[in-house]
Amino acid sequence: MDYAATREEALARIAAAQDLDALEKLRVEFLGKQGSVSLLLKTLGAMSPEERRSTGPQIHALREGVSDALTARKTALEGAALEARLANESVDLTLPAPEAPRGSIHPVSQVLDELAEIFADLGFAVATGPEIEDDWHNFTALNIPESHPARAMHDTFYFPDSDTEGRRMLLRTHTSPVQIRSMLEQGAPIRIIAPGRVYRSDSDATHTPMFHQVEGLVIDKGIHLGHLKWTLETFLKAFFERDDIVLRLRPSYFPFTEPSVEVDVGFAQVNGADGKSRRVLGGCGDAPGHGWMELLGSGMVNRKVIEAGGLDPDEWQGFAFGIGVDRLAMLKYGMDDLRAFFDGDVRWLAHYGFSAFDVPTLSAGVGAGA
Repeated sequence: MDYAATREEALARIAAAQDLDALEKLRVEFLGKQGSVSLLLKTLGAMSPEERRSTGPQIHALREGVSDALTARKTALEGAALEARLANESVDLTLPAPEAPRGSIHPVSQVLDELAEIFADLGFAVATGPEIEDDWHNFTALNIPESHPARAMHDTFYFPDSDTEGRRMLLRTHTSPVQIRSMLEQGAPIRIIAPGRVYRSDSDATHTPMFHQVEGLVIDKGIHLGHLKWTLETFLKAFFERDDIVLRLRPSYFPFTEPSVEVDVGFAQVNGADGKSRRVLGGCGDAPGHGWMELLGSGMVNRKVIEAGGLDPDEWQGFAFGIGVDRLAMLKYGMDDLRAFFDGDVRWLAHYGFSAFDVPTLSAGVGAGA
């Protein structure tokens, strides 16, 4: 067989290919599994050693020549196609700019990032836990008695069946169970915030069956109420980016803290550009034109809760606080209906949403992207 003539014929046909489809057919014809050159390579195994020494280099040279010619012709055809496309296409610079990419960061996600940034600077770690919780972690370990209204069916979403260990299961009503789990897993000292979704049977303009909450926990030696007040003041000043935030602590009752305090923040009543009166946080609530707004609950961790966390309450003390993330977002960014957070209205999201590039930082201001 005249391998040189076969090679020249193949190269001529490849050079004459007018488009990529025709070139692909030639590649299959020559180098496919049943291609003419591939079949020649398969004959080498049946040849004697002397025949392979004389014929083998010719067949391999044929294959390499065809392969190189196919690659070169493909490059040329692709280049020509690109040149033709560039010559025929044009851009009208007088047309409007393309629409900006859609999508935004939900205000709740943005506020969660702001909280994590602020508390990380205060030395807090972020802890998480299951949203499907058992009765012991959600209520009993937190010193919530059997007769407490929070355990009632009208306030808590229970599952009809118990788990494999016979425990009553429910959708957690707060993120406080994360405190118990963290103490049992990590011991003390501990300093965490526990953000996440929680569930309660309630729905109106300021309540939804599912909402977001963040709870904080500090367990250490020598902790007192002054540490709690300083932490909350520092957090709120950073979050609302105002130095005139004033807090008022009022005695209250929560089963998991003793003593317990409600935290009020001072606000001023001002008229906006639309003529509507609104509240602006800052200043003393007892001053003329000012008032107090209840913001969160807190207190010193109850001894029974510390014991449930596997710690000695005579050695360790701590404070805890909890606040609704959605409520914080409403206060900071001027929203008046909590239900809109979960409606999925693109107009609302376009107005209140944040750019993915507006990452909260203490140096630039946690609300810099608002």
